[in-house]
This record gives sequence, structure tokens and C-alpha cells, in this order.
Amino acid sequence: MEPLRKLIETNRFPPNEIRAKAAVIYREALVRSRYLDAGNFTRIHPSDLQLLFELYDREFFAECFRAAVGGSELRFRISRRMTVAGGHTVRYVSHLRHAVPRYEIAVSSTLLFQAFADESQRTVSACGWPCRDRLEVLQRIFEHELVHLLENVAWGSSSCSAPRFQSIAWRFFGHTEHTHRLVTPQERAFVKFRVRRGSRVRFRIDGRELEGIVNRVTKRATVLVRDERGTPYSDGWRYAKYYVPVSQLEVV
Repeated sequence: MEPLRKLIETNRFPPNEIRAKAAVIYREALVRSRYLDAGNFTRIHPSDLQLLFELYDREFFAECFRAAVGGSELRFRISRRMTVAGGHTVRYVSHLRHAVPRYEIAVSSTLLFQAFADESQRTVSACGWPCRDRLEVLQRIFEHELVHLLENVAWGSSSCSAPRFQSIAWRFFGHTEHTHRLVTPQERAFVKFRVRRGSRVRFRIDGRELEGIVNRVTKRATVLVRDERGTPYSDGWRYAKYYVPVSQLEVV
């Protein structure tokens, strides 16, 4: 623990070294991964996050990150349900005596695969860095989550809005922001199909044509259709709820 904390508190990499190390990780990830076959890869697996952890530990932390985690379980997960945040890091603490913390880093495949989904898409950036492809987006997200993990391992808590987090993110990875400007399902639904929350839409299901209001947009749109047998809402009407692919909606 002490070598990692000392490293965190004292190290600062110049911008050219940060970019060089990130480029090494980029190239080696493509060579060693069974799934990341190109900058705009179409498959990803939790083992790819494990690989990134090993590469970042080697390039930036002199391989003392894994040692500091010690006997604690460190899991990596790909999430299809995360549609707003690019990544998420959690520290689990058991109330059992002598229990060690467990850690998990999750990355959103939904946001990754919506980045660079078509040529006309706007510029994508993460942590203040413009990204040229999905692998660069993945690296910036993973770096952000690594800082959360660093703080959780060294101090037991983490906040990306706090000065300590932002200092570490800047000194190690050159991050100038702690947010990502990724293409969300909500943005894609509006730009490509003109569908957003509150839109009145028409769609077909089971041979019927229905009309309703979009209540939510994630990977699919949640559409509320008036139905006297449905759930009552605060506007005084009852609605049945339908989950419809955005591409199957017609704005009316």
C-alpha cells in the first residue's frame, strides 16, 4: 500500500510521456486481445479490462497497483445497461470481521459502441481528450475509473469532483475534465430519428397501430399509450407501457 500511495502523491508525467505510454497500451491491447481487433472494435470482453489494468499498472504504476490491491478481489464487468455513465467503480465492504474490501470496474458497452457508429457523428471526447476511435474512448474511460480505484484502495473513498482526484487524473493521465462527451442513446435517438422524451409517436405491434408519448429513452424507448386498464399517472389518465426500438417509431 505504501509504495502505491507514495507514487500517487509524488509522480507527475509530462504530456509527451503520457501520450507515448497511452500509445504503447493502445498498440499492445490490439495485439494481445482476442476481441479488440481494431480501433473501432465491434466486440469487447471483461478480459480486455483485465488486460488494460495490467498494461496501465506496468506503464504508469511500476506494477505496484496490483500489489496494493493485495488479496482483495478485483472484478471487471462490461455493462449493457449503463446508458449515461461511461464507467463505474465500486468498493464493496463486508461487515464481517477481518473481511477485506472487494472492487469492481464496469464499463458501458452501450456508450462505447454508439461512439463512431456513423461517419457523420459529432466529435467524441473523454476526460478532455478528443478521441479518434472506440479504443481511445475506452482508454480514457478506463483511466478515469483507475483513478477511482486508486483512491478507493489508498484512502477508502473517491470523488471525481474533489481536488485530489483531479490532481491524480491530471498528473498521471493528462485529464483536463472529469466528464465524458459521449454519444448517449438519448442524443442518438433525437439526431437520427427525431425522437426524444415527450415526443408523440406512432408504432405497430402485434398487427395493431398504436400512438403514445415517449416517457424515456435508453437502448429502447418507453412509450406510454392511453389504456383504461393501464397504470394511473399523475395527469389523471391510465397508460399501458411499451418498450419499442427507436427505429420503429414514427414521430407524429
